[in-house]
Amino acid sequence: MIRITRRKAVAGAALAAAALALAACSSTTSLPGDENDADAAAETSSVFADAPVAADDLILPGSTMERIRERGTLVVAEALDAPLLSQQNPTDPDSVEGFDADLAKLLAIYILGEPNVEIVPPATETREAMLQNDTVDVVFNTYTITPERAEQVSFAGPYFESGLAVAVKSDNDEIKGIEDLDGKEVIVGANTPAVTAVPEQAPTANVTAFATDPAAVQALLQGRGDAYVQDYTLLASNAANDSALKVVGTPFTKEPYGIGLKHGDDEFKSFINDWLLEIQESGHWAEAWKTTLGTVTDSDVPTAPEIGSVPGS
Repeated sequence: MIRITRRKAVAGAALAAAALALAACSSTTSLPGDENDADAAAETSSVFADAPVAADDLILPGSTMERIRERGTLVVAEALDAPLLSQQNPTDPDSVEGFDADLAKLLAIYILGEPNVEIVPPATETREAMLQNDTVDVVFNTYTITPERAEQVSFAGPYFESGLAVAVKSDNDEIKGIEDLDGKEVIVGANTPAVTAVPEQAPTANVTAFATDPAAVQALLQGRGDAYVQDYTLLASNAANDSALKVVGTPFTKEPYGIGLKHGDDEFKSFINDWLLEIQESGHWAEAWKTTLGTVTDSDVPTAPEIGSVPGS
């Protein structure tokens, strides 16, 4: 069961005007075996089948985990418009799909035994407030871990590592990643990290910058460049919307995504880090990647980042 709620998030007077005040709605997502959505169940069964459930003795008395179990729902700050990460299905608005969405459901299963998730769509500037005010239990929202943010919230993970990656036309089998861009015509976004990163990695590449992502994608598909270098999740989103484009290789810079938690909740952080290790070892993390972000790249399943491996985690 997934319920989508729009709420106001406040962090003192400075954020009093920040609102998520649209009409609330409720929705249901199927798991394998649900008769009302057999097709969706068939597509996602590998992600949720035999998903781990925490033993009762891990739900510590008085903990956040106990509060969530008693409530019967995991409340998550999560986007509704991020293709391959967390996006409402355009043909079924009651369904939210993607890598972040699937991980949130897996965490709900771990705590509750069922994928009962309430989604509260965040704005970038309200994520910290939503945790501090107990509006949500966790944030799954391409939330890059930084020491500065870690002063306001805690981060479990990292659970995924994004960064700059390479996209090419889908019929290009010559370029496999950043290592193949020397001597090539490479498109980048103006004022993005790729402007300096590509010459560092491929010194003989001829780099051309475009002002917007749509302009860069159009230039690539028109053959005005051999490759386009941009953030991995943005490229994956583009590829999900246009089969003429594909992502090759894995990110060659590091942008670690963490699961945002209320600052100082060490019990919950330890619990979620243990869960992350469990779904990595069980293969559920890999299945979630393969059925979402992995559908638009020809690379192998990436290695999950080491828990606690970056400052702030």
